[in-house]
Amino acid sequence: MDSTGRISVSVFVFALLSFFPFNAVARGGDRISSLSGPMNRSKGFLTRHLFEAKEPPLREEITQGYMSNFEMEKSIKEFGKRCANISYVYSIGESVQGFPLWVIEISDKPGKKEPEPSFKYIGNVHGDEPVGRELLMRLANWLCDSYMKDPLANLIVEKVHLHLLPSMNPDGFALRRRGNANNVDLNRDFPDQFFPINDVESMRQPETIAIMNWLKKEHFTASASLHGGALVANYPWDGSQDKRNKYYACPDDAAFQFMATVYSRSHYNMSLSKEFPGGIINGAFWYPIYGGMQDWNYIHGGCFEITLEISDIKWPKAKELDVLWEHNRMSMLTLIASLVKAGVHGRVFSGETGFPLPASVIVEGINYTVRASSIYGDYHRILAPRGSYKVIASMPGYQTKSTQIQIGDEGVNLDFILNPEESINKEAKPKKGCDCNCNCNCEGIGNTKLLQFFKRIHMELYIFAFLILLFLCFLFKRKSILKFSRHNRQYIGGKRSTVV
Repeated sequence: MDSTGRISVSVFVFALLSFFPFNAVARGGDRISSLSGPMNRSKGFLTRHLFEAKEPPLREEITQGYMSNFEMEKSIKEFGKRCANISYVYSIGESVQGFPLWVIEISDKPGKKEPEPSFKYIGNVHGDEPVGRELLMRLANWLCDSYMKDPLANLIVEKVHLHLLPSMNPDGFALRRRGNANNVDLNRDFPDQFFPINDVESMRQPETIAIMNWLKKEHFTASASLHGGALVANYPWDGSQDKRNKYYACPDDAAFQFMATVYSRSHYNMSLSKEFPGGIINGAFWYPIYGGMQDWNYIHGGCFEITLEISDIKWPKAKELDVLWEHNRMSMLTLIASLVKAGVHGRVFSGETGFPLPASVIVEGINYTVRASSIYGDYHRILAPRGSYKVIASMPGYQTKSTQIQIGDEGVNLDFILNPEESINKEAKPKKGCDCNCNCNCEGIGNTKLLQFFKRIHMELYIFAFLILLFLCFLFKRKSILKFSRHNRQYIGGKRSTVV
């Protein structure tokens, strides 16, 4: 391709990208006035293009007191050694410049699969928003120090698999800028339901690919990413079909409002916001973005993710981190615990073998499917409290089952036992031998009364033996299913699971 052709392609791509409504505040850029409302973009917000990076350099004194990438790496590894009984440290990939994306898993059985919900926190998505990485390290250390001492710490460690990625964008942090080393905003780099251009894998950043592969390996129930520049809990959808600035609800709008409210109300002052009623807001209503991580999690990862703006100032002075930790600590803990205390949890089993099934679980009236895990058949469905729901479990080759549940202030345990589909047209089995009534040679012995007597005894013995075997098989299946179901009692205060 000659230079003219390359210029034409560049102009075309630039023109195509210009259709993205990249308005920005905390999620995208700078604020002009803190007094203007969230909908007043002509006065209150600047608009900035995705690849435009003309941010003023941070003064050195502002960045002092934050852990460098190498100091954070050292801290993570030291944590893994100090709290080895409840933690497992691993990497999900590398940044553009080759820095590992370290993750801390916290659980009473770290690194092992269990029929429990999994939650992840991701910090430092934007390089110039470092508060999240600091708070996630404090969260890990608090759980380690408080385990076996604090009931909330015990609940999280024993009933949830928690994964913490303190820094998704270590290169951006080192460069003191929003984008990664390629100057790409990672929260605009995910495949998007409205813009197929983001589906081009060759253009995706390694940090984005690492997150996507991570969700393929882990069965996350819910998630939250930590940002800075505002004080609000933001939930899907982040964009709208017509690219307009309006409330655009996803199928689980009520559940997402519940999650955002859990965080906001547990926060020191987020719920008191005059700018965001209740301290929560729908992303598209605030300002649309495309290629965001939270929408991708919900659509493709089976994971309910919200975006948390936890500091009005993107890069506050390090001396303010103690206060920010205290303001957000209970919110961070309560959001994780809500996975255990709310929604519907259970497992799906085969009525024929008693083994777990990776079935699909849906709620009538909500166009979204949650899939049970392939190992334990466990599912965890976030639902808004104080509501009545019809839960349906289905699996190819099995009969679908459904039941109505009522969720109050606590969650519900619900197991399903799916029976194989019965064949409608069963093939008739061919007769063997002769019936000895007529038209065949029974050699003179089939008609004797003595033989008929013994044949009746044999038949009765066969039937009796078959019934005994059937009964023993039933007891074995029942024992297996109850054994599997017993795991679910741990989710909500040891309450007995309902089996359908």
